[in-house]
Amino acid sequence: MEEKSESEPDIEDDEEVEVKPTVKAYNALLQSLYGPNDTEESSERKAKRRKIEKVAEEEEQLGSSDEDAGEDVLEDDEADGLDRDAFDDEEEVIVDGEDDNAGSNDPYEIHFANPDDNELKRRLDAIRSNQWRTEKYSIGGKINATLHSPACISSSTVRKPVNAISELPLKERLSRHADRFMTLEQPLDQSLAAHLFNYDDILLGNRTLRNAGPFRTMTAFHTVNHVLKGRDKVIKNNERLAHADDTDSPECRDQGFVRPKVLIMAGTRQMAANHADAIVNAFQPDQQENRKRFDDAFTGPLDEREHVPEDHRELFGGNDSDDFMTGLKFTRKTLKFYSAFYNSDIIIASPLGIRKIIENEDKKKRDHDFLSSIEIVVADQADAIQMQNWENVEIVFNHLNLELRDSHGCDFSRVRNWYLDGNAKHLRQTIVFSAYITPEMNRLYNTHMQNVAGKIKIAPAYPGAITTTSGLGFRQTFSRFDSPSAPGDPDARFKYFTTALLPRLLKLPKPADGAQGILIFVPTYFDFLRLRNYFATSTQTENISFGTIHDYSEKSEQRRAQAHFRNGRHSILLYTQRAHHFYRLRMKGVKRVVMYGLPDNPIFYQEVVEGYLGATINEGTVDPIETSVRNVFSKWDGLRLERIVGTERVRTMLAGKGDTFDFV
Repeated sequence: MEEKSESEPDIEDDEEVEVKPTVKAYNALLQSLYGPNDTEESSERKAKRRKIEKVAEEEEQLGSSDEDAGEDVLEDDEADGLDRDAFDDEEEVIVDGEDDNAGSNDPYEIHFANPDDNELKRRLDAIRSNQWRTEKYSIGGKINATLHSPACISSSTVRKPVNAISELPLKERLSRHADRFMTLEQPLDQSLAAHLFNYDDILLGNRTLRNAGPFRTMTAFHTVNHVLKGRDKVIKNNERLAHADDTDSPECRDQGFVRPKVLIMAGTRQMAANHADAIVNAFQPDQQENRKRFDDAFTGPLDEREHVPEDHRELFGGNDSDDFMTGLKFTRKTLKFYSAFYNSDIIIASPLGIRKIIENEDKKKRDHDFLSSIEIVVADQADAIQMQNWENVEIVFNHLNLELRDSHGCDFSRVRNWYLDGNAKHLRQTIVFSAYITPEMNRLYNTHMQNVAGKIKIAPAYPGAITTTSGLGFRQTFSRFDSPSAPGDPDARFKYFTTALLPRLLKLPKPADGAQGILIFVPTYFDFLRLRNYFATSTQTENISFGTIHDYSEKSEQRRAQAHFRNGRHSILLYTQRAHHFYRLRMKGVKRVVMYGLPDNPIFYQEVVEGYLGATINEGTVDPIETSVRNVFSKWDGLRLERIVGTERVRTMLAGKGDTFDFV
């Protein structure tokens, strides 16, 4: 029986009842593949395991007290959360007669519990052959949707929008209060709900401050609904098997290899706490174990500074640590925070937190089996996560739904066939919310979103960031250079800049105040290093003074670089995209802007062009005719360019005649 925190009252009807699993010859055969030590333990090892389990339980009980709130969460989880022997089959019995909405039309039953074997094979064959059927349509007239489904599906797979919460396949215990938290007022909400609750993969590039909360709430109801349906099925089958004759026990394939079914990835602890709040609202538990400890470790004072952009306050307000991983466990009336990972239903983590366990320096502590049975993965604020390190995300996805390295006490006779066949990655639902879509996200969509239910990509039709920066009296020039291949694009860009643009910059006359004020915006750290080294060593730039503000600049270095740039001591300032993302500096003295590459975030373009350059003009220190904006792009910059110039203009600029385009 699960240990209760001493600070929590014991609720009798919320206790868990142990039901011993039925072990069949088939199960024994499968477990034998993991070696005799996993199935036939010596009495010495059994005694050792009992001792380990007892210690783990004591540590968990001690760790659940509020006094531990100041401890580092990831270290706590590594200590007792990843206990490989902490696998229990104890679960409480659900209330008889509760409506579980498990009819033949329930998406959970169709997709996970009882998929049609023949139809599943057809779809898997199509996906493995990379044969997809594409449909495009508009949502509300302003949002574009591209739907991909396995080519073997002949009819349209466009989902009918959900107009009312009563239409959602929610368990009755969730539907009772869903309308208190969830709304389906906007066309995007209605379309998203249809695809979300039908287990389609979703890449949404239209996350905003307005819709982030509603999307988070909708996702919480979906994931909790999924967990409860799965656990209820397991518990009911436990009862069936417990009362069945050994000679005629039913086959109950109702689970994966391990318990965790949902992975929610967030960029900061504060955003993780927001998801936890949404889960609490959806589940409505009578009791929340270890909640104060969680709040102390995951939340912090919000950023109320009005001069800071709203999107920056949302991301960095509160606890902005990007290193965390914790588990949530559901019983009928209790939600337990800080549950051991292998006893958790939902894992909330940063990509970095997961990577540190996958690639732990201590090889004995390396693990990824807790990701083997993830059926829903959510990545929120993917744009912000990419600014941290997208490689972390790729490593996580590369370790989802892999074969077990250790059996973890798995009863293979209960494992669904599509798990045993290695097809879990094709039934897993992947949900990605981002403010915009990048090539890296598209690669994730093409490579890791291989769902038999299909997948949808949603993005707005962009008016273009230049609509807000036009009319300021200065010219914005977009220069296209030839770039034969995406891998060779950095070299082609560098050559174009150093041979075509830089000579012009060096010939510009000095203003009356002596400060050139040339800001060069650099999207990647790799490009920054290349430019910095060139400016420092090339004879072409030996008479040019320059400063830098990059991803890893200390605040003192930032202030010094800004001061030297403002007073003219440095003619050029190299400024990276990630530096702007993290610091949102208010730059003064900018008279000319060169975008070495376009920013991923269109807000950054507005802030640099209108905010920096526009502010200099408004101060009266420079005439608009003396200022300029030069943007460098290639045919591989289509997504970024679309957000800057607008959806209607982008195709002409990428493939049309001419290579220079001016906007005033």
